[in-house]
Amino acid sequence: QICLSLVKLLFYLAHSPLGSIALLDFQPRQFVMVDGNLKVTDMDDASTEELSCKEDNDCTLDFPTKSFPLKCSMAGRCEGINEKKNLFNAYRYFFTYLLPHSAPPALRPLLSDILNATGDLRYGINETLRAFEKVLHLYKSGLYLQKRPLLLKDYISLKGFRTVEGEDYKCWPSYSHLGCLLSIHSAEEAAAICNSQLQCQSFIVTQHRTWTGRPLASFQSSWTDLIPDTNAVVYIKRSASSGERL
Repeated sequence: QICLSLVKLLFYLAHSPLGSIALLDFQPRQFVMVDGNLKVTDMDDASTEELSCKEDNDCTLDFPTKSFPLKCSMAGRCEGINEKKNLFNAYRYFFTYLLPHSAPPALRPLLSDILNATGDLRYGINETLRAFEKVLHLYKSGLYLQKRPLLLKDYISLKGFRTVEGEDYKCWPSYSHLGCLLSIHSAEEAAAICNSQLQCQSFIVTQHRTWTGRPLASFQSSWTDLIPDTNAVVYIKRSASSGERL
């Protein structure tokens, strides 16, 4: 969410009515999330000026660890230098820390492609935005899910119940520090996640949703102490419930 919102912001800056705008003091502390969207808190160090040049050798974009040769335009300006400066700063301050984590395994190669392409400045802001929107579409639609055996049949479902909240086993990347709370596309995906975790004996699909509209599921090591909850469904492994009365 943070990276996509940042890319949308940089897309606007690259195509603003004032021309391409560079954020000269590009630091995480200069941004804040407002209603799920990333905002710049300080525009004092923004600039529409692009480096003037006489030849291509005048257009080197330098960073502490990398340098990029750019083209000198017929107008005597280094082409796209503001856009590329913003994009590489997004890569080194945000993408490298956020993109490798949290995504479903099937989507990680696509995010790695974005990471590598922006780190080498092979992508401009237009290509980067399209790549992010493709990943978002796959994530929201569930098209990233690979065909696999149907596992939900191995669970008993109880509508209108959930287990008593409390500290349980933890997983990554959980929305709760007290247990294993993950977003899912469907109960079938939740069953696959539960089967992949040795501690998991049950999971609860709630009505709470993430910014992409995906429901949250709580994965637990037991299924005892059920309490009524009209907005939840608890799924219990048949092997865990065998010999017990529901």
